[in-house]
Amino acid sequence: MSLPHAILTALLEKPSSGLDLTRRFDKSIGYFWSATHQQIYRELGRLESEGHIRALPSAQPTRGQKKSYEVLPAGRAELARWTAAAQDPKPLRDALLLRLRAAAVVGTAGLDADLSRHLDLHRRQLAEYEEIEKRDFPPGNDSAQARIQHLVLRAGIELETFWIQWLTEAVAELPTVTDPEARTS
Repeated sequence: MSLPHAILTALLEKPSSGLDLTRRFDKSIGYFWSATHQQIYRELGRLESEGHIRALPSAQPTRGQKKSYEVLPAGRAELARWTAAAQDPKPLRDALLLRLRAAAVVGTAGLDADLSRHLDLHRRQLAEYEEIEKRDFPPGNDSAQARIQHLVLRAGIELETFWIQWLTEAVAELPTVTDPEARTS
């Protein structure tokens, strides 16, 4: 149910075409709520048919041109309703953690390389978030919108920091444990 709300949020920030929305998802919202281009276009159609958004009038015929969309009052009301509604946190589902748990019983062969790869990926993501923070949230950018957007980015930074610390520990710990496969052979 959150994709339509992510699209409404993006359109309230800036009326956009479907193509512009997909690009913005790739650069910002997509860091914490991903969607394919097809999903975004399909959802734009649904939001329009439900009266939450409308295509902006075009000075020229729209055939072959991209449509830009804006949020209607019903869409703003839906987003406000959803924002204010209570939601429980979602349980963590991470295949790497499950694979590590499985390695406790079947052996760790090959897992150390993947843990190191994950560590590198999280380091790169943290560097990207820190660059965004430096670029988009300089000191003095204290508007309410900027402060809340910065909170979201800080959550990403803190999550990446957690994963880097945990993976660093896991990479160091893995070679020191006795492989269960070695015990049974």
